[in-house]
Amino acid sequence: MNIDFNKNNDGLVPAIIQDAKTNKVLMLGYMNAEAFEKTTATNKVTFFSRTKNRLWTKGEESGNFLNVISIKNDCDNDTLLIQVNPVGPTCHTGSDTCWNDVNEQSFGFLSELENVITSRRENADSQKSYVASLFEKGINKIAQKVGEEAVEIVIEAKDNNDDLFLNEGADLLFHYLILLQAKGYTLKDIVSVLEGRHK
Repeated sequence: MNIDFNKNNDGLVPAIIQDAKTNKVLMLGYMNAEAFEKTTATNKVTFFSRTKNRLWTKGEESGNFLNVISIKNDCDNDTLLIQVNPVGPTCHTGSDTCWNDVNEQSFGFLSELENVITSRRENADSQKSYVASLFEKGINKIAQKVGEEAVEIVIEAKDNNDDLFLNEGADLLFHYLILLQAKGYTLKDIVSVLEGRHK
């Protein structure tokens, strides 16, 4: 890997630390050539501390190490992206990240949709909210809706109307998210099962 440690005339390059599983940015530090070599040799992130003026392995005092999964160099060879498996919180304040974010897995819009379903379940008037009305009718009705949507997507899969097929797929996924919550689960639980099978 060709890293330009001399570009900024201080022998340092920024190293962005990202959780390999959640993709959350955990912190930013700086490395010189020696810190990079130690990081690759030990598979634990080591920085050059500008305040301590020495090498500093993250976790050397707290035990909250950053175990290296992969290292990438950017297009200008002067910034590193290091994906890690963090042991404990990353920030010295005890926060998961140095931006005080919770380091949890997100599924983008599907996570937003899960939050909407939760909100409608907890706060909405069942007369105005389809989601709330389903929860009010109970698990049997929700499971029945998932079954109906599953049959409809099978029917559309045998036809050639892509629009109908995709819409039925969206309906099935939406109702499945409702069913998961009705049973006390979320997408994270399903992903955990799939990850277990993958191993």
